[in-house]
Amino acid sequence: MYTLLRKEISSFLSSLIGYAVIIVFLLVNGLFLWVFPQEFNILDYGFASIDNYFMLAPWVFLFLIPAITMRSFAEEHKAGTMEMLLTKPVTDLEIILAKYLAGVVLVLFSVLPTLIYYVTVYKLGMPPGNLDQGGTWGSYIGLLFLGAGFVAIGIFASSISNNQIVSFLIAVFLCGFMYTGFEFIYDLSIFGGFGLLVSQLGINAHYTGMSRGVIDTRDVLYFLSLIAIFLMLTRFRLERRKW
Repeated sequence: MYTLLRKEISSFLSSLIGYAVIIVFLLVNGLFLWVFPQEFNILDYGFASIDNYFMLAPWVFLFLIPAITMRSFAEEHKAGTMEMLLTKPVTDLEIILAKYLAGVVLVLFSVLPTLIYYVTVYKLGMPPGNLDQGGTWGSYIGLLFLGAGFVAIGIFASSISNNQIVSFLIAVFLCGFMYTGFEFIYDLSIFGGFGLLVSQLGINAHYTGMSRGVIDTRDVLYFLSLIAIFLMLTRFRLERRKW
């Protein structure tokens, strides 16, 4: 599996898509946080905080991560290399994990450069260092979990269709629904006393909890369960293709 993981990471970094994703993520966040005069602008915010970055980043990931994962299995099936891959001495789960971890590594590479936002705001604070460090680091951890969850969803979407564009659209829809769909259902108040439980099924409720700087085991277990469920669905989908 390690060899396959290295191959997947190399394929990302040896093509334009890997660098394009990282550049677009940094560019979009940078423009909204430092250049465009609107509600996300840190300099106009008036406080030493990068909370706006953690509000904006999930929406950028909502489109960029499906762009990363759409080729994972769709391209293999379209190119006819999936059958050859399945004959190698690796299990279906190892193939899925290799592709999944490669996507997570690329997400990590995208997030790491944004630490410069933290350093900049830390220095700009009055006095320097006047920054909610617990909340900031909790938000970073939450963002990585959110990205990892989106990658799992995207991998599953890529296993559904041989067309990369279709896989991309399915991933965007599923990620969007898992992020805000349950909040929308909760706002409709159609489940009465169970509405709060329904809202807890969505990613946003747990991501918001981590953004407060409190790493609750329930939030961690939620993200791990979400990742496991979609990876198992991907495995089931691959096994079904053999029938």
